[in-house]
Amino acid sequence: MYSDPFIMLVKVIFNLFLFVVLLRLVLQLTRADFYNPISQSIVKVTSPIVLPLRKVIPSIGRLDTASLVLAFSVQLLTVVFVVLIKGAVISPASYAIYTFAGTLYHLLDLYFWAMLISVILSWVAPGANHPGALLVGQITAPLYRTCQRVIPTLGGLDLSPIFIFLAISFLKQVLAPYSI
Repeated sequence: MYSDPFIMLVKVIFNLFLFVVLLRLVLQLTRADFYNPISQSIVKVTSPIVLPLRKVIPSIGRLDTASLVLAFSVQLLTVVFVVLIKGAVISPASYAIYTFAGTLYHLLDLYFWAMLISVILSWVAPGANHPGALLVGQITAPLYRTCQRVIPTLGGLDLSPIFIFLAISFLKQVLAPYSI
């Protein structure tokens, strides 16, 4: 997959920006603290592209559709560049599948890393007051609450992270063949 260093470079650059755009989307969906310095940085980096898109693409409820369209666009550009570099030819339907699956794959990846950081912080620094720790807690809290409704704690032991990791890993395995 990473045999061509130029393909790897293109994917790293586009995926880093996609990560920031998806993080902005998740922060808005979870209603994370806007005044957090990390949130402010993410908004500042993505605003030059998202704000003009918002004039054309209105939000739907809490969903910032401009950020979602930007995320799909970044993933589509990644697919286009990788296909062009490889010299392959794929159908428009394949572009759509790779774009949707790749975006969802990276969103799951974002949640996987947020969950991992959350679990490690709960062991090392429970109740940490660092802006990064607070942001990770705000991102992962809805997942924990949803899972805890189905799986109660056992004697003070919260098993929800295990089931969330399993669900994320399963979905990533399903999407992996379709993500570039």
